[in-house]
Amino acid sequence: MKNKIINANGTEIRVYGDVINEDAYICLTDIAKKKNPTEAALVISHWLRNRSTIDFLGLWEQLHNPNFKPTEFGRFKYESGEAAFTLTTKQWVEATNAIGIISKAGKNGGTYAHSDIAFEFASWISPEFKLYIITDYQRLKKDESERLSIGWDVKRELSKINYRIHTDAVKEFLITPELTPQEMSYTYASEADVLNMALFGKTAAQWRNETGTKGMSPNIRDFASAEELVVLINLEDTNADLIRQGINQIDRLKILREKAYRQLQTLINNQKAIESLKTHLIANDKSKGFVDKLKQ
Repeated sequence: MKNKIINANGTEIRVYGDVINEDAYICLTDIAKKKNPTEAALVISHWLRNRSTIDFLGLWEQLHNPNFKPTEFGRFKYESGEAAFTLTTKQWVEATNAIGIISKAGKNGGTYAHSDIAFEFASWISPEFKLYIITDYQRLKKDESERLSIGWDVKRELSKINYRIHTDAVKEFLITPELTPQEMSYTYASEADVLNMALFGKTAAQWRNETGTKGMSPNIRDFASAEELVVLINLEDTNADLIRQGINQIDRLKILREKAYRQLQTLINNQKAIESLKTHLIANDKSKGFVDKLKQ
């Protein structure tokens, strides 16, 4: 699963796993940088050596991990009272078979912990910072829930499939043998950004600069709402037709922006009407079977 991002009062923190079903892991490395931007691993290690931390981790593992090794946990708990005691994430995981804390290597590497544990760590860093993290984590959970409930994933896949129609039109009418490979690549990217500008009002590069993901792989379309994806599918098809008609890029952008605005307004207004109808029916408790269908 791709990393997601929460923003805790300006600090970006990566989240990995299933947010909806309370099986998400939050990056302790990112949280630790709030306290020490250059020595995040050292901050985590200092937290791990506390007896209260070991007590909490041991209890969490006993509740959620049938393969947890309580004997090794007891040894760490006993040794934590000594001044020279130190403990790393790797030592804790390997000795106790813990699952609440994991390490990820590579581009998105770092130390991650189950959200229960991450919130405890954040509280040790700063109670105020913990509240910011929880607030945006709940926002992320709500967003993920809404995406699933309205078939966001299906619409995103449809937009990717429909994009082939768009790229085929670019290839047939805008790509010529005289173009260099670099110019061809620019042409495809430029036409993709025509759609981005029409729908989002910004290019992919502008979005990455604004969100601080420059040089990374996040795609602006992966953060679109279901309504925006529906409109995107229509814009891809429309732009392909306009390209075939020989309409220049500037004029196509004007047409696409007007169409995007109209369609988004229609979808948003219809969604408000549907929500209003649901509320009215549920409040009056009539036609229960029909109301149950609306809730689904």
